[in-house]
This record gives sequence, structure tokens and C-alpha cells, in this order.
Amino acid sequence: MNDKHISCEQAKEWLTDALKGELSSEDQTVLDAHVVQCPECQRELALTRDVRNWLQTDETPEPSSGMESRFYNMLTIAEQENNVQTPNVPPEQVGPFHFTRKPMVWMQVAATILLLGVGVIAGYWLRSRKAGDELAQQKIDIMAVQMQEMRQMMMLSLLDNSSAVERLQAVSLSTELDKADGKVIEALLTTLNYDTNTNVRLATLEALIRYTDEPQVREGLIASLALQDSPMVQMALADLMVKLQEKRSVKALRQLLRQKGIRKTVKTKVEQSIIQLSSV
Repeated sequence: MNDKHISCEQAKEWLTDALKGELSSEDQTVLDAHVVQCPECQRELALTRDVRNWLQTDETPEPSSGMESRFYNMLTIAEQENNVQTPNVPPEQVGPFHFTRKPMVWMQVAATILLLGVGVIAGYWLRSRKAGDELAQQKIDIMAVQMQEMRQMMMLSLLDNSSAVERLQAVSLSTELDKADGKVIEALLTTLNYDTNTNVRLATLEALIRYTDEPQVREGLIASLALQDSPMVQMALADLMVKLQEKRSVKALRQLLRQKGIRKTVKTKVEQSIIQLSSV
């Protein structure tokens, strides 16, 4: 019999691996035992599963009549719930996620649903428009902009979440943006430097690689070397500096070598990176 127990924070960090089927059988048993007796983690699991399913949907179903108006009505209701005090609603009227008690969660899910709705409508118009139909093309362009804005809004919202699972989801959303403005870049660099979860930091570093043509990103990555305490992130950054041939990072890498307690494997990797970057 397995008597191992885990905290809610540990359970939430395992949820992504569990949904991917990557947990060991022993850890999966421990997680299942915890979730069964923890209502909060049950809600976290349900929300995480729904968000992942929605964002990974490949099919484009036909929109039903009046769907667009229902989406905008939904957003109006969500905005009202964020601007006024939450009413005391009986449990049977709240729903499984208790949205009226957690406006931020409600807005996150509303944003996700709208994203899918926008995609459905845009896909429908794209298939149905006639050649040379400028009006239809204009509508599609507007929908594309709205989708970009909603993805960005949801990404920034999820990055502030206490759950590492949702922060990982936010980083994943950032890779779906057509382009990243200064606000998105700043949020990703802040996450890379200060997030408490190493997996989130590594995922953020991978997401930032898409934007290394931006001077702000390159400078931020170099500055990040002095802020990292995770050996995995330190080595990943050193490796990235070599791939980018970012010679300006040599000074920061040498400073990293002087940090107290630097691990031998990290030291070896950093020394190799310095040699490669210093060679003509």
C-alpha cells in the first residue's frame, strides 16, 4: 500500500504530466488519491483538461445560428461580473467551476471560448466567401486581429496564476501569437527570471527563441544569466548564447563562473560556451 502524500501545489504541478500520460504509475496513484479527496484539485484538473482540449481542437465545426451574438453577450456578462460585487448565488446556479465566485477564472475560460468561437466564425467565412468578396475578407481580417488580442489577454492573465500548470499553458499560448509586442516580451522575460518553477522557466526560454531577432529579447536573455539559480536553465541559456553567436554574453558568462556554489556540470558547459564565443 502506498502511504505517500503530496500537497496541493505538488499535485497541480503533476497535472500536466498526468494529462499527457507521462507520470509514473506510482506517482499517478498518489495523484489520484489526492485528487479524490481534494475538491480544489478536482476543479484544477477539470479546468486544465478543458483548457487543453479547447486549445488543441483541430476540427472546425459549423457555427450555429446566432453564435456570434452569444459570444459577445457572454463577454458582456463576464465584464459586468468583474466590475461589480459577486452576488450570493445558490450552489445549484453556479456550475461546476464556480465562476461567479472566481471572476478571473471565468474571464480566462470566457476568453478561451471566444478564441474558439472567433476561429469557428473566421473559418466559416473563409470557406464560404466568394472570390473577390472584399467585405468577407475585411471581416476575416478583423476576426484575426480579435483572436490575436484575446490570445494575448488570456496569456498575460494566466501568467499571473498561482498554478504552474496554468503558467505553462500561458507560455504555450505565447507561441501561438502571430507577433509579440513589448508587453508580451516583458512578461515572458519576467517569467524567465523570476518564476518559481524550473519547468515554466525552461518553457519560457524556448518560447523566447522565436523572438531573438528583437534586440529587447537578446539583451534580456543576456541579463537573465545573472539571475538564474537553476543549473538546467543556466546550461540552456549558455547553449542558446552559442547558437545565437551572442558574443556580448561572454562577460555575463564569466560572471556566472564566479557565482558561489556553481555546479561542475554547469561550469564545464559555461567554459565551453565562452571558448566557442571567443574564437574567431
